[in-house]
Amino acid sequence: MEKVQGDAERSEEISEAEKKMIQETWSRVYTKSEDVGVSILIRFFVKFPSAKQYFSQFRHMEDPLEMERSLQLRKHAGRVMGAVNNVVENINDMEKVFNILCLVGKSHAVKHKVEPIYFKILTGIMLEVIAEKYANDFTPDVQLAWTKLKNLIYSHVTATYKELGWTQ
Repeated sequence: MEKVQGDAERSEEISEAEKKMIQETWSRVYTKSEDVGVSILIRFFVKFPSAKQYFSQFRHMEDPLEMERSLQLRKHAGRVMGAVNNVVENINDMEKVFNILCLVGKSHAVKHKVEPIYFKILTGIMLEVIAEKYANDFTPDVQLAWTKLKNLIYSHVTATYKELGWTQ
């Protein structure tokens, strides 16, 4: 696994204008959250099949069409999109955002024992999928704003892992 040390310091501050861009883009994405979330998870599992080890319900699935029909995968996609929605909705209250990400980090570190690098991978794939599906909305400025949010998510989830004594 890739080392993640030092990533917590790489999160850049998101400007007010960037927060607005993120919220505007997300409002369009979230209207199709189930389909977008499923697309994100399918790409994640196809590109990084090792990530399926954490999901007993669909670790055996290889076929993207089978994954797309999986109710368990759809449920998890809904939880992922819901968590991102909570972050975006609260982006003007960073304390709330950090608390949300702390809860996500704790549950994935303690309960699910997920390697933190998968958050970096998943958020990167999330940006890929959103940029493809909403290409007209994903200008270079919007891409930069979302990249800052991706880094913020990863850095704060990783910080929670480190606070819990998680070692690579």
